[in-house]
Amino acid sequence: MARSTLKQKQKMFNGRDFSWMQFNRRVLEEAEDATNPVLERVKFLAITGSNLDEYVEIRQAGLLQRIEDGYREPGYDGLRPDESLETLTTEIHSFVAAQYHCWNEHLIPELRKQGVRLLEWAELSEDARAYAQGYFQREVDPLLTPIAIDPAHPFPRVLNKALCLALLLRRKRKSSAPQVLGVVTVPRALPRFVRLPCAEGCYDYLLLQDLIAQNLAGMYRGYEVQAHTAFRVTRNSNLYFEEEEARSLLESIRSELHNRRKGDAVRLEIEAGADPEIVERLRVNFELDENQVFRGDGPVNLSRLMFLYGDVKRPELKFSPFTPKPLHLSRKSTNIFDELRHRDILLHHPYDSYDPVVEFIETGAQDPAVVTMKQTLYRTSEDSPMFKSLIDAAATKEATLVVELMARFDEASNIRWARSMEDAGVQVFHGVVGLKTHCKLAMLVRRDEDGVTRRYCHLGTGNYNPVTARFYTDLSLLTCDPQITERVHMVFNYLTAHAEIDDYRPLLVAPLTMAESFLGLIRRETEHAHAGRPARIVAKMNALLEPSVIDALYQASQAGVQIDLIIRGLSILRPGVKGLSENIRVRSVVGRFLEHSRIFHFANGGEDEIYMGSADWMPRNLFERCEVVFPVRDAAAKARIQDEILPAYLADTVKARIQQQDGTYLRASKSDAAAFSSQDFLMQLAEGKADLDAIPKGASVTAKVAVAARKPAKKADAAD
Repeated sequence: MARSTLKQKQKMFNGRDFSWMQFNRRVLEEAEDATNPVLERVKFLAITGSNLDEYVEIRQAGLLQRIEDGYREPGYDGLRPDESLETLTTEIHSFVAAQYHCWNEHLIPELRKQGVRLLEWAELSEDARAYAQGYFQREVDPLLTPIAIDPAHPFPRVLNKALCLALLLRRKRKSSAPQVLGVVTVPRALPRFVRLPCAEGCYDYLLLQDLIAQNLAGMYRGYEVQAHTAFRVTRNSNLYFEEEEARSLLESIRSELHNRRKGDAVRLEIEAGADPEIVERLRVNFELDENQVFRGDGPVNLSRLMFLYGDVKRPELKFSPFTPKPLHLSRKSTNIFDELRHRDILLHHPYDSYDPVVEFIETGAQDPAVVTMKQTLYRTSEDSPMFKSLIDAAATKEATLVVELMARFDEASNIRWARSMEDAGVQVFHGVVGLKTHCKLAMLVRRDEDGVTRRYCHLGTGNYNPVTARFYTDLSLLTCDPQITERVHMVFNYLTAHAEIDDYRPLLVAPLTMAESFLGLIRRETEHAHAGRPARIVAKMNALLEPSVIDALYQASQAGVQIDLIIRGLSILRPGVKGLSENIRVRSVVGRFLEHSRIFHFANGGEDEIYMGSADWMPRNLFERCEVVFPVRDAAAKARIQDEILPAYLADTVKARIQQQDGTYLRASKSDAAAFSSQDFLMQLAEGKADLDAIPKGASVTAKVAVAARKPAKKADAAD
C-alpha cells in the first residue's frame, strides 16, 4: 500500500485495538471513582479483568494468528498486525499496572475502613488459622492433585485461565539433585476467597491459593519447597476472530493456517514477586515471549473479585436499590393485545420493567386465541421464563424457535437446551448457515375477538434475558403495526427457509438490506444539508467500526450535518478533524448500567425518523449476522426518544467521556452546566422524582438548519 494511502488511513481512522483499550480504561475509571460505593468499585475492577481476559484470548490471539499467517496488510489505522500487536502489548502492560494500583492503593484501604479485609496468612489469628486449616482438610485437599515435573511426569495440560501454583522443588535426600518444577491446579469448584470467622458485620477473607500454599509441604513430602507462586495461562480461544475483520481477510487466508494456533498459550499472568527461575521455566514451557508475561502486584485473576460483590451483605456499600417502573394498561384494555391494537408500547429497560416482555411471551403461550408463536433466542438459560413458555406453547400451538449456536463460549449450553425444546415439540432452527442470528424478535399470531387474525410482535435491542435486563439499558417495542409485523413474518421465513425478498421495508435487515439502507439514510441527511433543510444525525450504539459508514458520516459532516454519536465502546472514527469531521462529536457513557441500546435518529429535513435495533455499525453486524433494525412510528414513543432518552445522554456531564481526535477520552466538562447524570436522571424519572425540565437546555436532538458552502442541491435523495 502506498505511503500516501497509509497516511490517509491514519488521518481518517483510529486503531480498533487502541479504541477497545480506551473503553476498558473508562470502566477502570469507575473503579477508581470515589463517588461510587466501594463494592461497586470492586465490581467495576472485576469487570475490567473479565473484559481483558476475553480480549486477550480473542483479539490479541487473533493478531498473533495473522502475523503467523504472514498477513501484513495494514488495518484501519494504517498499522500492520505486528505493529498493532506491539502497541497493544505495551498498552496492556500499562493497563495491568493501573488495575493493581487501583486495587492496592484505592480499594484495599477503603474496604478495610468498611470492615472488609483480605488477609495474608501472617495476619490471621490462631482461631482463624485453625478454621482455615479445617476448611482445607475438609473441602480443599480432596480436590488437589500435586504434580512434580520429571521424565515420568511431563508438564500437565494447564486449562485455559485456570489458576495454578508453581513450585521450585528439591529432594531433601539429594541436595545436589537439580531443582524440579511442581504444579498444583487450584480447584475451580471452590470460591477463590475463604470466608473466615470474625466479628458480626465484618468480613475477613483469605485467598484460596494462599491457603493451599500453606499446605504445600504436606503435599510434597520428601521435597523442600524452595519457592512458589500463583500463575494463570490464557490460551488462544479465537474461534470467531474472522467475523470482526474485513471480508477480504476471510477470502485470503486458508482456514487450516488460520486455525493452527488455537489452544496455544498467549499470556502468562504471574505474581510480581515470583522467583525468576519459576517465571523462566513457565515462559519456556508455554513458548511465550517475555512481553507476554504479565506480573500483577496482587491476586492473579482480578475478575474473581466479583465474588466479594456478591458475598458481602452490606447494602450501604452498593448502589441504592432501584425498582423499575411497571407498565399500566389503559382502563379500557383487558390485556396486552387490546392495548397494542390502540398504540405501540415502548419500554426503556431497566428504567421500565422487563416484566411486560416476559408476560407478552407467557400470555401468548397460555392464550388459546394465539395459534402460532415464533421467537429468536441468542443467549438464555434453562431457568429462563422464555424457555418454559415456548415448551408450554408447543403443547397446544405451533411454536418455532430460531436459536443462536455460535454465541461465544455458550455453545454447549445452547445445544443442550435446544435439544430439550425439540423433545418438547418446539420446532428449532439454527438460522442461515454461516450467519449469527442476532436479531431480537418474537411474533404471536392471534385470532382476536373481532374475528380478525393479527400478528403481534416484540422487537428489541437486547437479549431475551430478564436477569441482564436489570442492569443493561435496552429498548423494547411491542406493536401490531401491520407493515412491521408482516415484515417480521418475512424475516422468520428467511431464518427458517432462507426465503429472501427484495424489500423488507420498513425494516432494515442484515446482511440483505441494512448496510445500504443506513448509507442511504446518511446520504439523505447530506442532501438535506446541501438544500438548507434541517439535517442532523444522533446515533447511539455499542461500537462504530464500519469504514463505509464512517466515510458517509465524514461526507455528511463536510456538508454541514450536525452529528452526535453516543458510543459505549469502540469507535475508530476521528471526530473534530478540520475539513473532515468538524461537525461530528463522539461521547461514551459508562456508569451503573451497561449501555446496550441502539438508537438511530435522522432529522430528515424536519420529518424526523427514528430506528432501533440489534445492530451496531460494525462489519460483523452489517455483513456477517442476521440483524433487524426497525422504525419507531408511534408519536408518543418517538417523542419519548426525541425529548427524553437521547437528550439525557447528550446532556450527561458525570458519566460521559468525550472522544478526542487521537482516540483518547476526556471527561465531559461541567464548567457550563450543573452536574447531570443521564442514568440517575432516568431512574428518578421512572420513580416520579424528576421531569423533563431537569434535562439541561441545549441537549435537544432537534435539528438545526445546516447550510453548506456550496449551492443547494435541486432535490434530496429519498432514503434507501
